[in-house]
Amino acid sequence: IYLISAIVVLITSLVLVFTNSIEKKKIALDSDKWIEFPLIEIETISHDVKRFRFSLQSPEHVLGLPIGQHISLKYYDENGSEVQRSYTPVSSNDDIGYVDFVIKIYFKNLHPNFPNGGKMSQHLNDLKIGDKILMKGPKGHLEYKGLGQFTITKRKDNTAAYKKKQLGLIAGGTGITPMLQIIRAILKNPKDNTEVWLIFANQTENDILLRKELEAIPKDRFHLWYTLDRPGPDWSYSSGFINADMCKEHLPPSSENSMIFMCGPPPMIKYACEPSLKSLGFDE
Repeated sequence: IYLISAIVVLITSLVLVFTNSIEKKKIALDSDKWIEFPLIEIETISHDVKRFRFSLQSPEHVLGLPIGQHISLKYYDENGSEVQRSYTPVSSNDDIGYVDFVIKIYFKNLHPNFPNGGKMSQHLNDLKIGDKILMKGPKGHLEYKGLGQFTITKRKDNTAAYKKKQLGLIAGGTGITPMLQIIRAILKNPKDNTEVWLIFANQTENDILLRKELEAIPKDRFHLWYTLDRPGPDWSYSSGFINADMCKEHLPPSSENSMIFMCGPPPMIKYACEPSLKSLGFDE
């Protein structure tokens, strides 16, 4: 995590803190040990995107993951080598007895720079109903406490608290999952008046994950915008890399009441987002 005054860069995920009601329920996760969870449902969303549902220990368990925070998944490959990746579920602690992940499958031999594809995503794609995956968590450094308040912990003895009225979110590709959870958490609380802006960057229109869910969110306090590297002829949003003009038009302005969160590929963050935001007054 990088903190640039009113810019927060999250390469992996965002976090929301537990509520009192969650703490009273049976918690599935353990941050100190790996636990196996069985696959109980698979939904094909597109040719390379699937939703995987894993059962928790009982119908009374909740995952116990602060909203937006991430979980480590692990398996051992055919050579006995450990393969571990972090994901943010699309379900929440409101969902009892299961956890859902929407995963983009990175198949081998499709991209010249990544001939082996994604080991974890391909492993998940090969799972059958009843197969198990190891999980551990929660993990993360940022806690959203509701009503625009959150903390960022860089070390155990270094936690900073913030309160903002306006949050700007920039997501690239699969970086949308932690963003969606924090958006849902803010907007489902009628007492939380935080206003949210989202710029969601992808390569093509077919690559937009969770588009139906995003566009179903009421727009009274939520402002949604897309940009594509390779748009089609009928595309009505932005095209090309994220730039200062795009940020100026579709994110809140720099002020003591605003902060920007980013989650996506490091090159997007470093070469597109950070320079654009700094030029608009988001100081380092």
